[in-house]
Amino acid sequence: MHYRRARAAGGSFFFTVNLADRRQDYLIRYVQDLREVFRKTRDKYPFHIEAMVVLPDHLHAIWRLPEGEAVYAGRWSLIKSRFSRAVPAGEWVSDSRLAKRERGIWQRRYWEHQIRDAEDWRRHVDYIHFNPVRHGYVRRVADWPFSSFHRFVREGVLPGDWGGCEGNEVDSAG
Repeated sequence: MHYRRARAAGGSFFFTVNLADRRQDYLIRYVQDLREVFRKTRDKYPFHIEAMVVLPDHLHAIWRLPEGEAVYAGRWSLIKSRFSRAVPAGEWVSDSRLAKRERGIWQRRYWEHQIRDAEDWRRHVDYIHFNPVRHGYVRRVADWPFSSFHRFVREGVLPGDWGGCEGNEVDSAG
């Protein structure tokens, strides 16, 4: 099967990337390894993380690629393979993955959406930051430690109590 991916040089893209076994918590259990993998990948193949949240079994991110560059698939491939090498083996691996000498950490595919405009960007940032509340991990956005929300607060973009109480609704993005 061939997937058509958006390719806008220097564009911003929203991603959802999932673990193969959604019952696992590898992404927060090995969050320091994940951070290091992102750092090494960005050092070699730059991109800007505009917003991101890491949950136990998946992550959401908005990346802006450098001017003139449109390839993010190779960056994701590096991130996934480097992280897989950092996680101790022991996960269940399907026969098809074994035949290809793959680990069973990540789902093979990921969701990607090209950000269209400022409103689309805002909706996706809100979705990213509110996701830990939506999944029931915390009651207040500020209580989830693995989120760019804290950078947004430090930079004065969002107030520290944004999305912080029950009944606070945030637009659901794509």
